[in-house]
Amino acid sequence: MAKHSTRHAVLSDTATHDEKSGDLRAVIETPKGSRNKYRYDPNCDCFELATTLPDGMAFPFDFGFIPSTLGHDGDPLDVLVLMDSPIIAGCVLQCRAIGVIEAREKARGKRWEQNDRLIAVASHARTHEGVKTLQQLRPHTLDDIEAFFIDYNRLHDKRFEISGEHGPTRAAKLVKKGAAAYAKTSRY
Repeated sequence: MAKHSTRHAVLSDTATHDEKSGDLRAVIETPKGSRNKYRYDPNCDCFELATTLPDGMAFPFDFGFIPSTLGHDGDPLDVLVLMDSPIIAGCVLQCRAIGVIEAREKARGKRWEQNDRLIAVASHARTHEGVKTLQQLRPHTLDDIEAFFIDYNRLHDKRFEISGEHGPTRAAKLVKKGAAAYAKTSRY
């Protein structure tokens, strides 16, 4: 009979930063170009299909979360990771935050809820390897990202309003605050 080992950490409980490089870790839920939106469920440590987008609409970049963080909505912080090619769902990658889109969303009949979107560049990215801030992105990239989130929420009968775009310093503060909020509620 096999010995019982301690429970492995689920993806949402892994370290926020890589110990060696100091880079952020991101868990990819939905690959770039996908019409299927996946969601990680820490209770079963698996990915579930959350929704399918209509023809002509797809995720502009890899979408996921920063582990061991909590945002205002009670979920891990959302992150959109710029990378050359799509990353498979469940992949953990290192990245650097280049900014944050501060936003709030509201479902019909509900209250407004803060739901920011970190923007990061994968450490292995070639196309965006020199990008350190949102201002260094190609023209219209940020506009396209924001339009995607507005349309995505509209499909789900929600409003999505952007209150600001900020650089890496503000993004780092958001991650630090999210990690502190997670540490207060962590059961480990």
